[in-house]
Amino acid sequence: MISKSSQPKVHLVLPDSHAHADYSNERYNYIGKLILDLKPDVLVNIGDTADMASLSAYDKGKASFHGRNYEKDIVAHLDAQERMFSPIVKAKKKRPYSVILEGNHEHRIKRVLDFEPHLEGIKYGISFKDLEFDRYYSDVVEYSGGNPGEITIDGCTYAHYFVSGISGRPLQSVHHAQALTMKRFNSSTCGHSHLFDYHVAKDSSGATKQALVVGMYQDYISPWAGRSTCNLWTSGVCIKRNVEGGRYDLQHISMEALRREYGKT
Repeated sequence: MISKSSQPKVHLVLPDSHAHADYSNERYNYIGKLILDLKPDVLVNIGDTADMASLSAYDKGKASFHGRNYEKDIVAHLDAQERMFSPIVKAKKKRPYSVILEGNHEHRIKRVLDFEPHLEGIKYGISFKDLEFDRYYSDVVEYSGGNPGEITIDGCTYAHYFVSGISGRPLQSVHHAQALTMKRFNSSTCGHSHLFDYHVAKDSSGATKQALVVGMYQDYISPWAGRSTCNLWTSGVCIKRNVEGGRYDLQHISMEALRREYGKT
C-alpha cells in the first residue's frame, strides 16, 4: 500500500487511451497541460495506453489488418508519453508520483511471446521493455498470475480490471460500479470497458466504499468496435480530490472540455 502522508491528496486518473499509429496523439497534449495546471499528487494511468494493433487477433488475415506494424505501434505509444510528460519537464516542475497499470493491450506483447518465444529481443525482436514504462512512471504494475495487477494508493485500489471469482474474466455488470462495491472490500477503480460508472455504498456503521469505472480517453472510432458501440463510451479523465482512506470527491472532465481548454495553439 502506498500513502506518502496523512494529508488528503489529488489523484488524476487517465483511462484507456489507446495510442494508435493510424490516429493523432494530440489528445495527450491536453493531459500534459492539465498535469501542469492541476499539480496532482498522483497520476494513475489505468492501462491500455498503447493499443498494439499489430498484435491484435480479431482481424488478423483480413484486409483491414494490412499495413500494421509493431514498430509503428511502439513509436505511437512513446510519442503519446512524451506529449504527456514534456510540459512538466520543460517547466522544470516536480513530477507527480505516477503509476502505470499493464492493460490487456500491452499484455498482447507477453501473450505473443508465450507462443513465439523466439521473437523476443530488445534490439531485433519484440519485448515488453520496448514500452519504456520505467522511463516515464514511478511504478509499473504488471499482470500477476495471468490477471491484471492491483495497487492501493491512499486507500483506493486500482486495476485495469478486476476479475470475477476464479474464472479470471473481467468483473462486469449493467451496474458495474455497484457490482464493485458488492464484490470488493474497499474503494476500487478500474478501466477496460470504456464505460463510465460511479457508485457510493455505505453500511450500517457508516463506512463508505466508492467504486469508479473511468471510461476511456480516445477521440477516434475503434475499428473493432464500430460507431454504435463507441457511442456508448465516455471519453475524458477523472480527478479525485481530497483522497483519504479510500474516500474522495469525484470530478469527470470530458474530452470536449479538455480540447476547448488546452487545444489552443
